[in-house]
Amino acid sequence: VIRVPAADREMKPVYLNNDVLEDSFKRNHEGDYHCTRAEVQAMFRDQTRKTVDGKVLPQMEIAELSRESIQGYRTVLEGKRPGHVFLSMGDEAFLEAIGAARKAEDGRLHPTCAGLLMFGMEYKILYEYDQYFLDYREHMAPDVRWTDRIQSQSGDWSGNLYDFFTRVAAKLVLDLRKPFRLEGMTRVDETPMHGAVREALVNCLVNADFYEPRGVVIDKYPDRLILRNPGTAIVGKKQMIHGGESEPRNSNLMKMFNLIGYGERAGSGVPDIFAVWQDAGYKEPTVEEQFGNGQPNRMIVTLPMVGKEPDFSEKSQAKSQAKKAVEIKERTRAIIELIQGNPEITTPGIAAALGITERKIRTVIDHMKENHWVHFERSGSGGKWVIDRLPE
Repeated sequence: VIRVPAADREMKPVYLNNDVLEDSFKRNHEGDYHCTRAEVQAMFRDQTRKTVDGKVLPQMEIAELSRESIQGYRTVLEGKRPGHVFLSMGDEAFLEAIGAARKAEDGRLHPTCAGLLMFGMEYKILYEYDQYFLDYREHMAPDVRWTDRIQSQSGDWSGNLYDFFTRVAAKLVLDLRKPFRLEGMTRVDETPMHGAVREALVNCLVNADFYEPRGVVIDKYPDRLILRNPGTAIVGKKQMIHGGESEPRNSNLMKMFNLIGYGERAGSGVPDIFAVWQDAGYKEPTVEEQFGNGQPNRMIVTLPMVGKEPDFSEKSQAKSQAKKAVEIKERTRAIIELIQGNPEITTPGIAAALGITERKIRTVIDHMKENHWVHFERSGSGGKWVIDRLPE
C-alpha cells in the first residue's frame, strides 16, 4: 500500500505539462480526474491565508446595503454586549470596525465582500457572486415536497446572510426539546442543543465559497438536519472534526457573527457540536466532502435527531452531576489563579490560557458570580476582576 497525502493548499493545484488550467488533477478515492477551470480557480482562492471576504468593492456604495439589516444587527449587538464601544459609532464607522467596509483607493468607504454578503440586497450580491443562493426547506410531511421554504431569490426579503441566519436559526431550533429547568425563579428555555444547531448554521455560512454554484442549502426533516455549503474545508475535514485549528474561509463574516455571540474562533465549534450530540444521546453527526467528476465542491453536515434515549436514571444523573461538579471546581481554581496573576484578563484570554472554549468559561464564571466569589468592576472601556472570597 502506498499512501500519498493530500498536497497542502499552498501547493494546489497539482498539474502537468505547465498547463495549470487544462492539465490539473485531483484524486477522488480510487482515481484521478481532470479538474474543471472552476475547480482550479477555487484552489487558487484557497491558496492564500488572506481571507477572501476582505476584498473592498469600490464599485458599490455603503448606501446600497440594507439599513434594516444593519439596524437589526446593531440591536442584537446592543442586547448581547451593552455598552460595546462600536455601538457609539455612526453606521459608516461601525461597518468599518466590524469588517463590513473599507477605504478604497478613492479614499472613501465602500462595502467589503463580507459587508455585501452580510447586509446587501440579494440582487446587489449577485453583481459580485453570480452563483449566490440561499435555500432553507422544511420536509415535515411525507406527502408534501416541503412544508416551509425560505430562499434568497423570493424578492420579499433582503436575501442577505444576516437575515437568512435570523430567520432560519429560529426555525431550526423550534422543535428541539426544552426540559423544564429553573435558574432561581426563571425558567431556562435554552439547551446546549440550541447553541450547537446555531453554531452549525454559522459554520455553514462562514465556510461557504459563494463563488461556487448550488449555494447554501439547509434541509430540516423530522429525524435530521442537513446543512450543505459550496466549497471544501480550508483546514481539511479531519482537522475540522478534531478541532484546535480555526481558519474559516470568510474570517470577516466570522468576526461579525462572533460579535453577536455566534461562532467559535478557537477551532472548537465542530467538536463542541459532536460533544453536544453525544450528551443528548443522538447518533453521531456526519461530515462529508463531495467533489470530483466535474461536480461542484460541497461540504455536507448531517445532524441526526434520533438515537438512543438519554439515561435519566437517578444513578446516571448523580454520576453526571458529580463529574460536572468536579470539573467546575477544577476550572474555578484555575480561573482564580489567572485572575490573581492578571486581574484585567479577558474571558477570551482565560479561554486561551486554559485551552477551553469561551462558552464553557462563561458557564464557570457565571457559577462563580452566583456564589459571590468574584465580580467584574468596569472602568472606561475595560475593567478588572475582583475576588470577593475564595471557594471552600
